[in-house]
Parts: sequence; structure tokens; C-alpha cells
Amino acid sequence: MGQEVNIALQDEERSDPVGLFEHLNHLQRLNTHNVLDAVQKRQAKTFAPFSLGQLRQPTPADWQEYFTDLGQRSVLFWDTLRQRGDNTLAHERAGYPLLLKFNHETLVAGEDLPRAVNYSLLQILGGPGQQIDSKKQPVIIIDPRGGHGSGIGGFKQDSVIGESLRAGHPTYFIAFSHSPRPGQTLADITDAQARFIEVVSTRHPDSAKPVVIGNCQAGWALMGLAATRPELPGLIIVNGAPLSYWAGVNGHNPMRYTGGLLGGGWMARLGSDLGNDRFDGTWLVSNFENLDPANTWWGKYYHLFSEVDSEAARFLDFERWWGSPTLLNSEEIEMIVDDLFIGNQLSGGLGRKSSGLDLKLIEVPVVVFCSYGDNITSPQQALDWITDVYPSDLALQNAGRTIVYLRHASIGHLGIFVSGDVARREHRELLGAVDAINALPSGLYEMLIEDLPEHSATPYAVRFEPRRIADIHGEVKPPRDDDREFALVQRASAINNNVYDEFIRPWLRQLINEPSAELLRRAHPFHQQQVAWSSLNPALWWLAGSAAQVSKDRYPASQNNPLLLWQELFSNQVQDALNGYRDLRDAAHEMCFYGVYGVLNSLAGNAPGRNLQEHAKQHDQVLTAHLQDALPLGGLMEALIRILFLLGRNSDEPGKESVEKLILQLQVLLQDYSAKPLDLRETLRLQKLLVATLPQESLHSLPLMLIEAQERQQVLAAVANLLPELLTSGANNPCWCELHTLLDVPLPGFSLTQPPGAADAIEVKVPAITPEPIKQAIPVLIPEPIKQKIPAVTPHPIAKVASPVRKPAKGKKAVKKPPMK
Repeated sequence: MGQEVNIALQDEERSDPVGLFEHLNHLQRLNTHNVLDAVQKRQAKTFAPFSLGQLRQPTPADWQEYFTDLGQRSVLFWDTLRQRGDNTLAHERAGYPLLLKFNHETLVAGEDLPRAVNYSLLQILGGPGQQIDSKKQPVIIIDPRGGHGSGIGGFKQDSVIGESLRAGHPTYFIAFSHSPRPGQTLADITDAQARFIEVVSTRHPDSAKPVVIGNCQAGWALMGLAATRPELPGLIIVNGAPLSYWAGVNGHNPMRYTGGLLGGGWMARLGSDLGNDRFDGTWLVSNFENLDPANTWWGKYYHLFSEVDSEAARFLDFERWWGSPTLLNSEEIEMIVDDLFIGNQLSGGLGRKSSGLDLKLIEVPVVVFCSYGDNITSPQQALDWITDVYPSDLALQNAGRTIVYLRHASIGHLGIFVSGDVARREHRELLGAVDAINALPSGLYEMLIEDLPEHSATPYAVRFEPRRIADIHGEVKPPRDDDREFALVQRASAINNNVYDEFIRPWLRQLINEPSAELLRRAHPFHQQQVAWSSLNPALWWLAGSAAQVSKDRYPASQNNPLLLWQELFSNQVQDALNGYRDLRDAAHEMCFYGVYGVLNSLAGNAPGRNLQEHAKQHDQVLTAHLQDALPLGGLMEALIRILFLLGRNSDEPGKESVEKLILQLQVLLQDYSAKPLDLRETLRLQKLLVATLPQESLHSLPLMLIEAQERQQVLAAVANLLPELLTSGANNPCWCELHTLLDVPLPGFSLTQPPGAADAIEVKVPAITPEPIKQAIPVLIPEPIKQKIPAVTPHPIAKVASPVRKPAKGKKAVKKPPMK
């Protein structure tokens, strides 16, 4: 089954009733269906060998061979776990060095900045035979700091770093060390990362601004940075990043309920106080492992046991990184939990609190990569920020932003970053499509990667399908709004935090010092399971020597041995049981969450849910009214640009031409250099939006913009100057003919060589310095304007529609263009 089919199945969401008891009844039926359906599918897969007749009775020789192999694999398995413990201890003694498989050098150390942080900017050096093109767009990968060790972006060759180097990009890595600097805050980290991006841009003055990639925690931090400093990145790619944490689908995504079931963020404060003002990332790693007990308690160890000859090296590499959690300052973890996980304040949205960041200020294209198999960041949590920030397609067009999303059908959260298959497919194609993404007109797109036949020149084909905001939710959008319950979680968390700060924190901080905090960290079961099974354990004195001897005399069982299939059957049944426990636990969590906070919502007056459809409708009505007011406003420049958009609105030609080239052509043709490039780009944006939203009205309002016949002739002459093919084939262009009829200008009624009639007339004959006209085989589509920095954040949801005032030409009356209110 292909990925697109899997994704379509995931999008088939069930609508649920609004009332509390109806909703709880619906959840009970839904979760019962999900649990039974999952059991049926797992059992069918587990017992498939029975139905296919693949299981047979073993012979005595098979038993002897299998038990020999079983004993040897057991010794090698336990020795691999011993090596894991030794590696953890050695990594700790070495000071938790960065785990990268690539040669690198430090360019900027965060500890040397005015506000010291435990982050550093590294330059990744190319390996043997790798050619790095210094003029290519540089790539910066920000390492996520979510509790685990540093280096997830490049602790093996098939990784984001590896693919960037393979493509020849100058590659940089923003890494972090084990312990945060005293007093370090998220704001300090944002300032440091901004400084790192500036350094990279300075090193590549002849290249475009850097592509910045953020994984998981680094993804939402990058979005905040881009909203604060929109001029820094050239393209943003966020992988598996939770940007709208309250979002999700009933029957799935159980992690979003955790904060409410624990009573809010007070436990983050407790963890920080027990760590002497530093939070142990081990708790975050343990929470992640608890989401999938089948893999944590059995699956990953069975995979090692069954393939110990080939799997040990990969297992040890991963565990060296995964088994060395880092620390966070109390200010950092409390802000993350209170503002992001509990408060959901990053994306904001209708009726929600905001952190003060405005994601509408992000100017560059944003690419979001998510997966339906991700139990940390569901596609809803990764993508719903788009609907929070842009309630409708018109709002996104009005902002002039480009957003691309890529969905995987099944890969897990860590697989997005560490899977070799994902690196060779998704990350390789993402980096290969950077230029294509930058050339996309503004709008929402889905990036689709298709597998090509085996002997094709390239293994994959990439295309970008235009999407609407409604497509993010699939074909059926659940009408029920969960914000009421999650808003109550935020209120309960604030109350519990105040109680904790007032009555527990003062005396607990007096009891905890650094030695006691370190003792508590070492006593965590996650650490103990590694240290206890290491060479420090005197009971394992014999294991290393025995494993060496077994490796020398290894006698693996034949792949045809029937007992291997029986072994696999037993393992699958164990995993099925653990998966069944997980499904029941998650269903109980969901029922408890809505049972508790649904009742609280009823007691609090049953606050009405948000009507997002009505909000989007009102938003579009107000914006459309403003656009209608702007239809007759403008002069020669605005009319010329609108006509070019009208001629190109049916064009299927993808991408953009150079905006700077078009601006220079317009200035020369109109003999008006008073208009600034930024004003011209704003004019391009406004006229494109008018044509896209009100095409007929934009056409029929042109006579109101061009009152005098001479002005009409001048503008049509300028259009023909830019599109000389209209002189020969214009009679076959319906829009071109309609323009002449509407403006009452005969179709062949002008010459490109006629002299100007006034001081401000258009120079019809293109001077020698005129840039080469835009060459199009079909009617032109005006380039998408380059995004410009917005000077201020306005709380009004409607973007201001303004038409820049052009300096009136000599001898002509300028049409006044008051700004839209």
C-alpha cells in the first residue's frame, strides 16, 4: 500500500457530537472500535505464517542447531548490553562530548557570547571525495534539545548532515553541550542562534540566505526565531515539531492529554527543584519511551537479540546518544511546559493567549515535515498552526506567504531524524528541491515524492500540489472544538503552579544541594539499568571473555531452521500483548481527560466552542470589502501591473521570474524612478491579490484607473513592450482583445516607435539600457513579490491593504490613493 493511500486512510476522521455525555459515549465507542480493530489486525499479521503453512515441526538436528545458536546469541546479547553500560560511563567521564560522525570545527562558542549559552556553531567539513560549493546556499541544522544527548542530526552518515554534504552545500551545525550555563534562558538561546545565522551569512556573501533546519524542539524554537528576526533565514524546514500542541484527533495522539492528567506544569517545577534548579532530561526520555512500551521493553532488545551479529554496532551507536540525557535550567523547562505544552501559546489563534510572537511575520517559505506514525508530534500538531495563523486561503494569499508540507504515512518520531531510509528519500529530496520551493508563488502546497521504476534516471519524482487550508484536516473536519477543555487545563495548571510556588518550593529548595541532586539523577531507573549491567558489576567478570570466544567459534542457525519462525511468533505475541496494554491505557487516559475537564467545563458554565468557520468567513468578508474599495485606486503603474496579472492568470507556467528585473523594467518604461522597490513589491502583491480574488471586478475597474485615452494607450503600449509576442498573436488572446474593447483602444492602434506626447509619457522605444524583456512562451504571470519586513505587529486579524502613492508625473494629475483602513 502506497504512502498516499495510507495518508488518505489516516485522514478519514469521524465527526463527534458536541455535548459532554454524548461525546464521552462517542469516545467509548470509538476507542472500543480502535482497540478491537488493532487487535484483529495484529493477530492476523502475527498468525499469518499459520495460514500460509510456513510453520513446520523441527527435526532433532534443527533443535541441536537452534539451541547452539540460541546460547551463543544470548552471550553476545548480554555482552552488547555490558558494552552499552561501559560506553555510557566512558561518555560521562569524557565530559559528554558531541556525538557526530563528521569532522567539524567550532566557529563560535556560545560561552564566549555576552549572554553565555551552552550552544556552539560548528562548520561541518566534507569527507574524502566530497566537493563543497561555497556559492551554494548554506545549510544550518539546529540540534533539538529535548532531553536526549546532542548530535541527532549527524550521529551517522545517513542523516540530514550527510545529505547536505552529499548535495554540496556548505553545512553548519548548531550543537549544545550537556549542562546549561547558569541563568541561561530561551531568550538567550534565541539571541545566540540569531548570531550564528548572521555569522554563516557573512561567510557566504555571494550566496542566498541560509536554509535553516530545526528538528522537534529546535523546530518550534526556529519558528520563534524567524518571527523575531525574519530577515535572517532564506528557507525554513521544521521536522516533527509540535507547533500547535492542543491539536489532535480523538482516538489518537494521547500525549496531548498528559499535562491535564498530571495537573499542569507543577511537576516540571518539582523536577527542577529536585535537580538543584536544573531539570534532568532523563524524565523527558523516559516519558517518550513509555509511549511505546512494546518497543521499549521488548522490541528493540529482541531485534538486537535476533540479529546480534549485524545489529550490535548500530544498537551501541544509538544507545550512546540516547543514553546520555542532558540538563535544562528551571527557567527553560518551565517556560517550555507552561507556554508550549500547557499554554499552546506559540501559534495563538482565535480565543487563545499568545506568547507575543506573531508567526505571520515569518517572510520566507516554510516547509513542515510530519508523519502519521509520530506519537510525539502528530500531523495536526505540526500543521494546525497554519489554520491558527491564517484562518482562510484568502488570509494566506493576503499575507503573501509560501508554506509547503510533507507527510509520511508511518515513520515514527525518531525515525524522522535518524532513519537512513528517510534521510535518503525525504531529506535528500527536500534539500534537492530548495530552489523549486523558493520559486513557488505564495500559497499552500503539499510536497509529494513518488517512487519511479527501478531503471529510471532518478529514484524519485517530486511535485508540489496546491492545497487549501481545509486540506490540512483531511476531507472531514471534526466539528467539536477541544479548546474548552485545554483552556481549563491551562487555568488549573496556573492554580497548581501558584500553590506549589507558595507552599512547597521555598522549603524544598532549602533541602536540595548539588550532591543530593546528582544522587537523585544517578538513582533514576533509566541510568541504573545501564550502570548495573556494565563492567562495574563484579558478577559479569566472565562475560567479555566468553563473548570473545563465542564470536571466534560462532555457529549461527540456518535461515531455513523452522524454530526461528516459532521464535518470531513468540516475540510477536509478546509485542501484541504490550501493544494491547498501550491501547487500553491510552483509551483510559482520553476518557479520564474528557471526563474530568468536561465536567469542569460544565460546572464553569459550559463555555461555547470556537466557531472557526464563521471566524474565517467574517475575516474574508472584511478583507474582500477592503479589496473592493481598492479596485479603482491607482495610476499607470498599478494599471500596468494589474493588466499583466490578468493576462497571466490562466497560465500554468510554474515559478517566478526575477522581481528585481521586472521592477527595473517598469521604472524605465514609466520613466518614474521615484517609486521605491519596496513600494513596487507591495504594488505587485496587492494587484496580484485583487486579480486572484476579484478577477472580473479587477478587469472592469480599469477604466476608472485610466481616465484619459492617452493614459490607456500608454499602458497598453507598455504591456506590448514587456510582451512583444502580443503584437503578432494578440488577436488570438481573448483577454488582450477584451482589454482593448474595455479601454476603447483599437487593437492595432499604437506603434512602439511613436514619440512621447508629453513630459511624462512612456518612452515607447526601449532605450539601450532597458533590461531584456520578460520572455514567456505563454501570457506572463507576474513574479511573486519578495517578502518585506513588516515594521509592527498589529492585533487586527486583517492585513492592511494599501496602495503606494506614486509621485505624479509632470503635467498630469495624479490619482489619489489613500491607504486602506
